[in-house]
Amino acid sequence: MASSLTLARAVAQSLVAASSTPRPSRSVITSATVCAAPIGLRSSAHSSSSCFFAGSLAVNKLSPATRLVSVRAHGTGQIVASSNGSSAPLPGLPIDLRGKRAFIAGVADDQGFGWAIAKALASAGAEILVGTWVPALNIFESSLRRGKFDESRKLANGSMFDIAKVYPLDAVFDTPEDVPEDIKNNKRYAGSSKWTVQEVAESVKNDFGSIDILVHSLANGPEVTKPLLETSRKGYLAAISASSYSYVSLLKYFAPIMNPGSSSLSLTYLASERIIPGYGGGMSSAKAALESDTRVLAFEVGRKHGIRVNTISAGPLRSRAAKAIGFIDKMIEYSTANAPLTKELDSGDVGNAAAFLSSPLASAITGSVVYVDNGLNAMGLAVDSQSLVVEEAVKV
Repeated sequence: MASSLTLARAVAQSLVAASSTPRPSRSVITSATVCAAPIGLRSSAHSSSSCFFAGSLAVNKLSPATRLVSVRAHGTGQIVASSNGSSAPLPGLPIDLRGKRAFIAGVADDQGFGWAIAKALASAGAEILVGTWVPALNIFESSLRRGKFDESRKLANGSMFDIAKVYPLDAVFDTPEDVPEDIKNNKRYAGSSKWTVQEVAESVKNDFGSIDILVHSLANGPEVTKPLLETSRKGYLAAISASSYSYVSLLKYFAPIMNPGSSSLSLTYLASERIIPGYGGGMSSAKAALESDTRVLAFEVGRKHGIRVNTISAGPLRSRAAKAIGFIDKMIEYSTANAPLTKELDSGDVGNAAAFLSSPLASAITGSVVYVDNGLNAMGLAVDSQSLVVEEAVKV
């Protein structure tokens, strides 16, 4: 029990340290139960003794000198706390990624999660490298040069983040030997070279030596609009190859050039564990495989290279890629109506979570699926269901 109390104190002290100067804001109050294995105990049977609700038991057991009077989580992601009623600025607990280098695979515009993650990592000080699908490379680089993304590149301090280098990448192919002739001769690949996973990892090594953060923001299901029963074997395997095995391949070739203590992230979706009608073509299976692989890879590259491996299960976002599903607006409406937090997900929410998971603050987190979906994953009933409306009408 003493170790649990120590953990509680550490949690509360971290909340205090994470604060910045308070400013007026409409707050969204959140709560969390913090659980950890008690020191010296291996049996999970004892784990319940180390779970604390950070807003009550753990905080109230602190001495009066350090007791938190109020804790609010603001929409900006900043935590504001006061000790003994004082509103004086407190020491910070920043996400500092200065000196770190990140490679984000799957950035082709400024709308998706990959871009948001790149921006958040850059905001924390990381150097940014990206891998862009070869057929989209020219348009992406042209848009960067012409300033089309300048507004999206702006950081909180008014400066714009830079991309140190853009690499052509097609993560469906591991080595040059895997590329079929029809792709080699395809006009959309003309003018680009060294774009298989192995070659890109070698190019990054030659150009920069090493990286500290690897992000997999890749997914493609050529038959995503088809029900699973109507999905061809070719379409199903294509979804698995592009959306999940590509992560295995990236870690296989990039892990040797990642520094000890590095972080690796991917992006998944709730369809991996819940039925989402319309999200077909084998994509739900691909996301399930991605989450399973995350756990196995966390063990394998953790033991071999000291790298952490996690995946973020993000809520629906109106990105260019998501529009291919055909009903993304309905998915967003459903989430807003039924999630515990009734607001539309912002790509920056996922970017901020990625920055945290990539930082030393998350040094003990690996093999996890982290939900960033306004809590939709926790729901077991659609509160806007027509059946509930009918039942209420009958009662009246």
